[in-house]
This record gives sequence, C-alpha cells and structure tokens, in this order.
Amino acid sequence: MVISKKPLQFIIAALVACLPLFSFANTSEDTLSVKKEVVAVEKKEVKDEAAEKQEKIDEVIGHHVLDGHSFSLFADEETGAHYGFSLPIILWDNGLQVFSSAKFNNGEAVAESNGNYYVLHHERIYKTDATGKLNLEKVEGEEHPTNVQPLDFSITKGVLTIIVVAFLMFWLFTSLAKSYIKNDGISSGVGRFFEPIVLYVRDEIAIPNIGEKHYKKYMSYLLTIFFFVWFLNIFGLTPLGINVTGNIAVTFGLAIVTYLITTFTAKKDYWGHIFWMPGVPVPMKIILIPIELLGTIIKPFSLMIRLYANIFAGHIVLMSLIALMFTFHNWVGSGLSFVLSFAISMIEILVALLQAYIFTMLSALYFGAASEEHHHEEAH
Repeated sequence: MVISKKPLQFIIAALVACLPLFSFANTSEDTLSVKKEVVAVEKKEVKDEAAEKQEKIDEVIGHHVLDGHSFSLFADEETGAHYGFSLPIILWDNGLQVFSSAKFNNGEAVAESNGNYYVLHHERIYKTDATGKLNLEKVEGEEHPTNVQPLDFSITKGVLTIIVVAFLMFWLFTSLAKSYIKNDGISSGVGRFFEPIVLYVRDEIAIPNIGEKHYKKYMSYLLTIFFFVWFLNIFGLTPLGINVTGNIAVTFGLAIVTYLITTFTAKKDYWGHIFWMPGVPVPMKIILIPIELLGTIIKPFSLMIRLYANIFAGHIVLMSLIALMFTFHNWVGSGLSFVLSFAISMIEILVALLQAYIFTMLSALYFGAASEEHHHEEAH
C-alpha cells in the first residue's frame, strides 16, 4: 500500500500552524495576571520615585526659607558632601557652651561640648545622650521631639546677614556724610546713587506724614528701617538661602521698635483722643476706649504680618516654580517654568523695594498721628 506524501505534508503543516493557538504551560488568564502584576510594580516604582523627588523638593524649599546654623552653598548628591562654611554655636546649658556647627555635620552627627551632647533637628538644637536619640511624640499626626532645648544664642545665617547689612549701611552712609564735608555739600562716589533715595524718604514720606515741625527726630529711624528692610529683601533674592524678612521673629522685632517709638514720643493729645475723645458723648467714650487701645496694638501687628507674609509667600512661589523645572521631563514644561520663575524674580525685585517703602510709610503715619497737635478751639 502506497501513501501519498502530499496529504501527509498538508496535515503536518496545518498542525504546525495551529500550535501557537494552544498552550499547555500557561493559560491566557495567567498571562494577563502576570502583566497586571508587572504594571502594578511599575506604577508603584513611579509613585515611590515621585514621592522621593517631592520629599527632596520640600527639603530644599524648607532649607531656603528657614534659618540655619550653617551656610550651605551647594551639595553633591552622589557623595553627600556639603560645600559652605560653619557658624558658631552659642548655647546656655548649665553654663556657656560654644562650639562650631561643623560638629553637627549638617544634622547627621551628635555634637559634644563639655560632656553635653546635642543634635540638630530641623534647625533646632536638642539635648540628648551620646547616642543622639530623640524622644519623639506624635502631635496631630506629626512627630515632635520632647528633649530639652537649651537657650540658643547662636550666630545663624539670618543673624550673620543682619550683621553684614548693618556694617554695609554704616559704611555707605558714613562715606556719604564724609563726601558732603569734603565737597561742600555735594555727594560723590556711591553716595550719588543713594542721595536721591534719602531725599525721597525725607520729602515724600517723612514731611508729608509727620510735618515739617517734628519730622527731623524721626528721620534717622525712617532711613534706617527703609534701607535695612530693602537690603535684607535684596539679599533674600540671592541663591544663598537667606530669608531674614520672611522670618516672623524679625518682622516682630521691627514692628515692636515702631510701636515703642510711637508710644514714648506721643503727645498728650494723642492719648487724649484714645482715652477721652473730644466731642463724643460719654457713654460712647466708654465703649470706644478699649477699641482705640486695641487699635494701637493692631497697627504694629499689621506691619509685622504684612512684611512677613509678602516676603515668605514670594520665596515659596519662586522656589516652587524653580522646582517644577526639575519635575517636568520635557523641554516645554521646564521651559515654561523657567520663564515664570524669571518673571516672578523680576516682580520680587520690585516687591523688595515696595515692602520697604510700605513699612517706612506706615511707620511715618503712626509717628505723625502721635506727634500731631490738635487745636480743638480753632476747629470749633
């Protein structure tokens, strides 16, 4: 019996062609579940990477807007090395403790001084044992150390910036005063740039709001506060991570000085209008006295909050826009973030001057109200 080869070849070819349709090792459901697991793992890795990147961004922003015990100019992520310079740590803890912030190694080491051990946690110094262990307690979902905090009189980067600005102002205006003496009342050098600003503060802020009779005794403070706030705001726009006027403790101190000057230089008419307003019925006077007293406190409080909120918010917005350049993975998003960051930086330069002007203007208004002389007989 002879079997034709052609039908046999056809059957073998058909079986080979149908083999991919049958699988005895893995079912279609197993393959689908494996694919889902792979996708889930990839999504988790992407989420973890995004969370890690966001954590780094928050850390950089926090490092920029908060005060620090050392100047860190930049860091190498691969080696973990920080490049900058240390500042002196001055603590009062059973005596004076003085050492360099380099002992903290950017918050990664325990610092020892005269048998006492300290750690740096979120730029706050806590007393610990040799192991550096912090006792953390959860408060509203956040962990806070319960260790003892020694009195901290350290020279932080904010304090150092204030000292630098103070010396800069002293040098600028002493040189301006000397140029007047040498050139018969004509400024020279860098004083030519600052002289019009000094005249503007005098002619457009002090005299209109205080009056020609009393403005001179307030001019030294108004000039100091104007240039002090302006220079600090400008320093805050540098990449050095300085945010002095965005610190509410600093703005509180400036507002307190304005309040004390207003209070101790006020005339009796000023207090008379607070405690016993003329021309007002007696029952209404009793009601208005606590309101007027509260107003004397609200005025410096508004100075404090206005300067702090504007500068702090500007830093947060600018740093967030810069962070977006590293978040986007395409030239369109990063390019747009760069353009927005540049535009906000230009606006912040104007805001730096504007906030100095507003603080000085409102201080002059309060001084003018305190030194104003009322003539009720002429008014009647």
